Order: sequence, then structure tokens, then C-alpha cells
Amino acid sequence: MSEPISGESLLFLTDEQLQQGIEGMFFAYRGFTADPDRILEDLNRHRDQNYGRAHHRAVHFIGRAPGTTVKNLLEILGVTKQSLNRVLRTLMADGLVEGKVGGSDRRERNLYLTEAGAALERQLSQVQRERMRAAYRAAGPEAVRGFRQVLEAMMDKEMRKKYGALRDKAND
Repeated sequence: MSEPISGESLLFLTDEQLQQGIEGMFFAYRGFTADPDRILEDLNRHRDQNYGRAHHRAVHFIGRAPGTTVKNLLEILGVTKQSLNRVLRTLMADGLVEGKVGGSDRRERNLYLTEAGAALERQLSQVQRERMRAAYRAAGPEAVRGFRQVLEAMMDKEMRKKYGALRDKAND
């Protein structure tokens, strides 16, 4: 374990301390995705599917913003249209996501989780919430606030706006 960093020394982080933060993010991400990955692997074995993290992310963000458009999902996920279409085709064929014609623009498809899709999203998100809850409890409220500030500061400006909009919508 590295030694604790005082508040004052945070302004003068060494390259080694920054490197430890980068590595910490990599390992934390592995832990954060491990539980949902295991759930998806189990589904893949039992349903002869090939669900992965792209499917998980799509289900997550459709669940967080029901009625989101394909265009909006493309912007959030930062993937190609071809890649997202492959993921959506699978999720729709398996009855997890449905697309409805947009109300204001008939060329748009608004995406919604079906009951089965919502159940999968809850299952995947529950294990991540449990991991986050345990980490937040262990770190304490000040660390949680600091962590959120660091995450937001690392986001590109446009992603920070999207994140803020999702957070605000959830708080309505």
C-alpha cells in the first residue's frame, strides 16, 4: 500500500503518485466490471449468446434514460454506429430492448427496455451498486465527495454535460 497523501501535498503529486492513481483506476475498473461480466458469461453459457460489456453499457444507459435515441446512445457510449447497431440488433432480437418510432421525428428510434431487459439491467446494476456501496462506506463521506469531484474533473466537457443531465434526470 502507498502512504497516505495529505491534502496539501495533493497539489504537488509526483509522477509516481499519478502512476499509482492510473493503475488504481485500471484495477478498480476490473473489479467494478467483474461481477456483471460473470453474470453475462453465465447468460452466454445458458442461452448460447455472446453478451459483453457493450451490451451491458447499452442496457444500463437505456434503463437510465428510457426513450433515449440511438443518436444519444452513440454519443454517450462513444462507439461506431455499426458497432451499436450490432449490439442493439442482438438486444432487440432477444426481447431485451424495443425501439419505437420517435414522436417528433419519425426517423428517430426511441429505445426502451422490455420487462426482461429491465430485469437484466437490475441484476447487473445491483452487483455494481453493492460494490460501490461497500467502497463508499469504507472510504467515508469526504472521500466519496472527493472521488466524485475527481471523476467529473477527468471527464471531457461534453461528457460532463451528459453525466450532469443523467444525474439531474434521476434526481427529478
